Amino acid sequence: MAKKNIYLDYAATTPIEPKVLKKMLVFLKNNFGNPSSIHSFGQEAKTAIEEAREKIASSLNCSSSEVFFTGSATEANNIAILGIVRAAKRQGIKNPHIIVSQIEHHAVLEPCRQLEKEGAETTYLPVDKKGLINLSDIKKAIKKNTVLVSIMYANNEIGSIQPIGQISRLIGQAEHSIGHKIYFHTDAVQAFNYLNCDVKKLGVDLLTLSGHKIYGPKGIGALYVRQNTPLEPVIFGGGQEQGLRPGTENTASIIGFAEAVQIAAQEREKEAKKIKPLRDKLIKGLLQKIPGAKLNGPQESRLPNNVNISIPGIEGESMLISLDQEGIAASTGSACSSRSLRPSHVLLAIGLTPKQAHGSLRFSLGKYTTRQDIEKVLAVLPKIVKRLREISPFKQNN
Repeated sequence: MAKKNIYLDYAATTPIEPKVLKKMLVFLKNNFGNPSSIHSFGQEAKTAIEEAREKIASSLNCSSSEVFFTGSATEANNIAILGIVRAAKRQGIKNPHIIVSQIEHHAVLEPCRQLEKEGAETTYLPVDKKGLINLSDIKKAIKKNTVLVSIMYANNEIGSIQPIGQISRLIGQAEHSIGHKIYFHTDAVQAFNYLNCDVKKLGVDLLTLSGHKIYGPKGIGALYVRQNTPLEPVIFGGGQEQGLRPGTENTASIIGFAEAVQIAAQEREKEAKKIKPLRDKLIKGLLQKIPGAKLNGPQESRLPNNVNISIPGIEGESMLISLDQEGIAASTGSACSSRSLRPSHVLLAIGLTPKQAHGSLRFSLGKYTTRQDIEKVLAVLPKIVKRLREISPFKQNN
């Protein structure tokens, strides 16, 4: 009998939902026109894109004119951060100031570092041991030249959920004292499957989404931009997406993305209720069966599908390889930095030593995860740990 492969890396990417693929195939096989073309083939594609935009806008509770399609969430984050700060400089604000957390995705941190080369300032806010921001730290960090705050809604490595609504209100209060608008961006890529992303309730000016994190296609993302938010484009060419993101639209992926957004919004409560008990079973079992194992991130204020644990005495990569040989896919952190030998910046930010960070695993559950999958991990991983500890040079001296 063939061994069943168990996928527990949904935070890296999700399998495509069959309903999504079905919608996409129509535009891959038949309705293939360029949306900028005047003829009927092009106009069919253009109409479908605008209908998709309406669907996503409805899920975010915004106007369709405030939804912009991008090639990825990384691109959307870059447009949001580079666009706001460069627009502020054009409006005469010298050395514009950005506030981000230390546990943001690299798609937020790297644009900030690029802007620093252009004369901007960045404050990297610390987090506590649970990966949560102290609201008073944000208040203290705001200065006369602050133009942007970017705080991830839910962290991709440790699942910590930030109080975005409270942060928005705090920023609003600070605006009165400094005399100009501070724009608020949130990367909601990991959050959308499980958390309400109503932009009015969140109080954000910009919000990023990704297709392949919500059972949609890869190579498609979206950026919500509140009306009248000034953004400088970072790509130049045709006039697509109101000139903010020029380039021929990826029609099939846009259609699939919109379908995935609708499904996720409709099913998020049901999925959370199903996945959370499985997550809790996995956490409890790992902490009980593996001596010295420690949960990283919060018990509460945590995504219902996220498990991140440190296991002393072993390299995470060794555990990953052994799990993969057993047909179990997991991760040591963000898929975007999985080839890096550096320890996770997120785990270091919550107080882990480099050695502890290197000995960490992330399991991220999804809609196809079963109780049997969790039981298999609980049966296999403790044996792997025992075997690796016997040959490990670290010998638990973390």
